[in-house]
Amino acid sequence: MFLTMPQLFDLMVESGASDVHITVGRPPVLRVHGRLKNVRHPPLTSADTMTLVESISPERMLTEFRETGSADFGFAHGDRARFRVAIFRQRGQAAMVARLIPSRLLSFDEIGLPQPVRDLCARPRGLILVTGPTGSGKTTTLATMIDAVNTNLDCHIITIEDPIEYYHEHKKSIVNQREVGVDVTSFAEGLRRGLRQDPDVILLGEMRDKETISTAITAAETGHLVFGTLHTTGSARTMDRIIDQFPHDQQEQVRVQLSVSILAVVSQVLMPRADKPGVIAGFEVMIVTPAIENHIRKAETFKIPSTIQTSKGLGMHLLDDHLLELIKANRITKETAMEWAQQPRALLDKLAEGA
Repeated sequence: MFLTMPQLFDLMVESGASDVHITVGRPPVLRVHGRLKNVRHPPLTSADTMTLVESISPERMLTEFRETGSADFGFAHGDRARFRVAIFRQRGQAAMVARLIPSRLLSFDEIGLPQPVRDLCARPRGLILVTGPTGSGKTTTLATMIDAVNTNLDCHIITIEDPIEYYHEHKKSIVNQREVGVDVTSFAEGLRRGLRQDPDVILLGEMRDKETISTAITAAETGHLVFGTLHTTGSARTMDRIIDQFPHDQQEQVRVQLSVSILAVVSQVLMPRADKPGVIAGFEVMIVTPAIENHIRKAETFKIPSTIQTSKGLGMHLLDDHLLELIKANRITKETAMEWAQQPRALLDKLAEGA
């Protein structure tokens, strides 16, 4: 029996899968608690994958797929669930990955973010970055932060996303959500236009180019609270990545701007749990203090990790220290921690000391 996409989406919801992979030569594959599992189904042919892609793709996205080889969009499966869908060509054939977007916003406690990070959501201006590899839960963390602003403050919130994943209702704030490719042509254009729309808070689903990063820093400097993401792990690397986007003769000015506009960097990874089925997030939290501001301005980002380590009383911690706590609490295995550690050897030594 040939499974349709609605049937596969139902199967995802029922099995707790986060993603479904559609590609030629294998049955549909679900990712359940981080592991890949074949669906009981014959291997898909080229005609099968194209049929599945066409069954849920808007015509506009099929046109983009045919012209560029890939397209991304959001898809609502009735009232049961929403998905972020990526269609693409591989070896000349159609393939697809659909990710389940949780229907319920998580609380700060469920995510595991410390109180000082929650408090930042009430700041009137500045830049808060949530970073990590693809699939690490950045969008979920940002949605929780935006919901906190929406619930507690009377603000105008503009989000620029590709695609929109979580829908936010108007609560105490007004929330206008713009989708790249549908409501606006690009992140940079959405941000530039957004600054003329009386925003208090701006969410950028991705800061992928110099123009977007530069405008985001300026917006944070000039009285807006800006949330953004980068595909980096670790606060120091995030600062370096931002600064390296700019020509050498502009980097000193950018360091000064960044040092006064950045409020915090939350780096996260998502790992399989050891204590029960599911996944758990590991975090590194950097909250900017005068010392960290100084390190950024003086191009001494290599000193940031040691400053984080000595500032635990302010709610900061390194990713490896959080991984150590999770191992001791039996929430993840030592092997999992080694996969994600920034300095695996140093983490092993700490484990040995505590044994």
